[in-house]
Amino acid sequence: MKVLFLNGPNLNLLGQREPEIYGSMKLSDIEEMVREHGQRHGVEVVFQQSNHEGELVTQVQQSVGDYDYVILNAAAYTHTSIGLKDAIVGAGVKAIEIHLTNIHARESYRQTSIIAQACIGSINGFGAGSYILGLEAAILHNKAND
Repeated sequence: MKVLFLNGPNLNLLGQREPEIYGSMKLSDIEEMVREHGQRHGVEVVFQQSNHEGELVTQVQQSVGDYDYVILNAAAYTHTSIGLKDAIVGAGVKAIEIHLTNIHARESYRQTSIIAQACIGSINGFGAGSYILGLEAAILHNKAND
């Protein structure tokens, strides 16, 4: 199984951006943790990050045939991007939404996810562990649908 983790805007600043909210781990630390977890389960994991909505849309579209799942932390685009939601639906991608924080306990404008409608499920509020839980969700979903 091969999984693409897509990370949206400002996630490249993890570890320095509001650590009291997003934690002190850098994105590279999370990537290493997830890759190790994936290796233990025989899953190839690839990470991409972009601050540009169109680039994320392109990555979703190009993932078809190359990846079994896309695990997406769309960050701010979670709440605004109809284009990203439409890319998931249009490409027929099996996507799982993840977030470091509990978006439902945040500011009102962060509590609605546009992309959730296009995803298998959502995991949020577990910090860096949300990435591991997202990978576990993909593994379980894959086994259930083999």
